Amino acid sequence: MRNVRTSGSVVATGTCPAASSGAPGSSGAPGALGLHADDLPDGLVVADAAGRVTCFNAAAARITAVHPAEALGRPLDSALPLEDLDGRRWWPLTDPYGGLATRTGQPERNLLLPGGRQVLVSARYVRERPGGPVVRVVVQLRGTEARRRTERSHAELIATVAHELRSPLTSVKGFTATLLAKWERFTDDQKRLMLETVDADADRVTRLIAELLDISRIDSGRLEVRRQPVDMAAAVRRHVEAYTRAGLRADRFRIEVAEPLPALWADPDKIDQVLGNLLENAVRHGEGTVTIEVAPALMKARTEGTAVTVSDEGPGIPEESMARVFTRFWRGSKRGGTGLGLYIVKGIVEAHGGTVTVGRAPRGGARFRFTLPVGAPAFLTQA
Repeated sequence: MRNVRTSGSVVATGTCPAASSGAPGSSGAPGALGLHADDLPDGLVVADAAGRVTCFNAAAARITAVHPAEALGRPLDSALPLEDLDGRRWWPLTDPYGGLATRTGQPERNLLLPGGRQVLVSARYVRERPGGPVVRVVVQLRGTEARRRTERSHAELIATVAHELRSPLTSVKGFTATLLAKWERFTDDQKRLMLETVDADADRVTRLIAELLDISRIDSGRLEVRRQPVDMAAAVRRHVEAYTRAGLRADRFRIEVAEPLPALWADPDKIDQVLGNLLENAVRHGEGTVTIEVAPALMKARTEGTAVTVSDEGPGIPEESMARVFTRFWRGSKRGGTGLGLYIVKGIVEAHGGTVTVGRAPRGGARFRFTLPVGAPAFLTQA
């Protein structure tokens, strides 16, 4: 690549030999920053006032499978033949060099390259003055892979929600309809059993909705953390007691606490979510004794923190699957679940400034460890 000085600014040239060579309306900013068109992550195609391509960067070549040397100097509609989804040729349809003089460009839309490959295209019409003739057409190209991944993720989320809602709602509807129609035919014990089932299924629906709200907040970066003093050891014991009250043997769990623990400030409700998801994962998918270790830890910045490790003695997680454990919809077995719990765990821990990892336990099962910084308010850390 070589640099050419024009009108007091440095313009990078290479696959774009005349894209910014002092043309009216050119700020020269990219060249002044030492940038080159091939540095851009998106495809860039520029045509001059005559409609000839003067810039065709590396990303555009990758997206269109056209070599820059084949595109430079050719008419824009020939170098970049595009069609809309109805099969109409795009450039004659939009006529960037004609039409209304008030037009400034085209918003991003989905178009087709030769062969039917989809690409996201937006364009800007650069004029030498408002209402004047077009002196440059700047086209941005983006692949559709990221959008398709997002759409697939949304489709999977909708399918998961629909599947998970169908079962409890069918149960709720069936039992309530039966009780309303034949109340007198059932004994008190039968009524209680039906109502307890309805109550449990309603809890499943409530939990799923809460998970969806958490995912929305995590994805948008709006997950709020309301820090309060948290006794991590007491929180762990409370969760284990809930499992033993529900019928699990007390010897299924082993709690190891390394005292003294640093004073931890975190969101108690969200920490309960993390502990609940990790313990449920160990109980449902693991085997043998579930060990929960709580101990002081040092964070990467050498600050104080608290580490909690939950491990079991089951088959564990295959090495090739560990990289996907904290992604949406990952399921370690066919024993139910939405596949959203560990994704939420990661989002909550990271919102606290902590880290969470997965590995193999000493006895072969899964081993989850999350570490939280002390997170004390500023007035407590001031000397």
